Amino acid sequence: MSEQNYVIGLDYGSDSVRSLIVDATNGNEIASAVFYYPRWKEGKYCNAAVQQFRQHPLDYIEGLEFTIKEALGKAPAGTARKIKGISVDTTGSTPVAVNAQGRPLALTPGFEENPNAMFVLWKDHTAIKEADQINHRARTWGGVDYTKFVGGVYSSEWFWAKILHVMREDARVAEAAASWVEHCDWIPALLTGQTDVTKVKRSRCAAGHKAMWHESFNGLPSEEFWAGLDPLLKGVRAKLYSETTTCEKSVGIISKEWAGKLGLPENVEIAAGSFDAHLGAIGSQIEAYHMSKVMGTSTCDMVVAPMDEVGDTLVGGICGQVDGSIIPHMMGLEAGQSSFGDLYAWFRNMLLWPLEKVISQSTIIDKATAKKLRDEAYEMIIPALTKEAEALDPASTKIVSLDWLNGRRTPFANQKLTASITGLHLGADAPRIFLSLVQATAFGARRILEQFEKQGIPVKGVIGLGGVSKKSPFIMQVMADVLQRPIRIARSEQACALGAAMAASVAAGIHPNITRAQNVMGGGFEKEYQPDSSKKAVYDELYKAYNELGAFMEKQVEGDAR
Repeated sequence: MSEQNYVIGLDYGSDSVRSLIVDATNGNEIASAVFYYPRWKEGKYCNAAVQQFRQHPLDYIEGLEFTIKEALGKAPAGTARKIKGISVDTTGSTPVAVNAQGRPLALTPGFEENPNAMFVLWKDHTAIKEADQINHRARTWGGVDYTKFVGGVYSSEWFWAKILHVMREDARVAEAAASWVEHCDWIPALLTGQTDVTKVKRSRCAAGHKAMWHESFNGLPSEEFWAGLDPLLKGVRAKLYSETTTCEKSVGIISKEWAGKLGLPENVEIAAGSFDAHLGAIGSQIEAYHMSKVMGTSTCDMVVAPMDEVGDTLVGGICGQVDGSIIPHMMGLEAGQSSFGDLYAWFRNMLLWPLEKVISQSTIIDKATAKKLRDEAYEMIIPALTKEAEALDPASTKIVSLDWLNGRRTPFANQKLTASITGLHLGADAPRIFLSLVQATAFGARRILEQFEKQGIPVKGVIGLGGVSKKSPFIMQVMADVLQRPIRIARSEQACALGAAMAASVAAGIHPNITRAQNVMGGGFEKEYQPDSSKKAVYDELYKAYNELGAFMEKQVEGDAR
């Protein structure tokens, strides 16, 4: 362990990818670099009006090459030759149609500009109908309920619903697809030069949480189940996989091509891919019965528990429970909110509308000044709202909001649901509405925590990580007050990438297991928010109103569906 052994955590988020170089012997973060997806930034291949969000594989490839080379360029001389392993985390479920060589169809002739041939981002909700049909068949077909290990409800954010929607919408893609691969599985295959899609290693966490893979099913749901749902799915199961790989396992050595492109040794181990929240939980040093909350555009809430203590418990309404999806030999349980930071961004962007559409046409100021004004306001709105909202007494406003701006992920996924704001009056200014939105995200988090506990999975502590947890003490304090629990904030600014680096260290043989890697490489916690007990009563009352509003709105949606 005296020798310096470096590893790279490659963290693909919704908007950007980050590479982090870490010294595996002590956890020191050596250098990092970020790349914002250029096509995504331009809004290409997306249509928010119909909840279509697609990403081009070139954004991912360009980001991979740029960030690793940039991080190596920032690191001390000689760093590259000390790199022993790379691990990848991505958003999910984010699948893509591939050819027999495992190449995304968007990288093949005739499909370059076809959104259906690109990665279907996690928050793409075009498959709501397909998810409903999967749920109906699971309950009525007379065989095993394949949703029982994913909380009892299959989501439009997940693998099978998405690929069925694409196949129905685009016959050319359906015909050309030799298989379908998650983003977290494709990047390791790319780095190892795997050109046979049947040999691509599949992530345990992606398969178990999003594709209904389970050992007791002998892999994925049966051919009979899928063929009876839609003839288009006949034979698709056979094109996929039956075995899965946990994140600490190596899937191979870096290819000569990629070693040359990146300036790395030709013996770098590439670990099996995983989802960002799962590796973020590892990076934040998750322990049994503690909830790791990755707080960004959405939230992913991870809990681990010993397999022998969970036993046959099935936790309803969550996003799956999978043996080894986070830490080997522990049950990984996932939940989350489909909109978190996105909720605040929506409100900011709505307030910016006059600057973007009205002042830009002003005859008083020139266009360059108007743009500067808009850009300045963009940076100042959330801090200004925060300062004003922080000064408000939570009991002084009866405004209640729902956080379902992108549907509800947990409990019981339902992407048809929409957000609401009630209790508006002439005194309802922007800071008061903003406060209600912050409270709504905290109330959504409380519902998730209660969903675990009422089904026998205690939550003994809460760990915060991700952009919101680091940037907004106000939001984190409201969260602590609503949950009435302390919240520890992971020290690392890049907990997901750090978790990936920990997995890489095990895959490369530097550490014997994930727990040892966490102990050696973990950065600990920088802050702990304590709940204000004097606010418990008012938040309990507002939480009751939140749940009543949610029940009312859900009934309206059910009525509309009928």
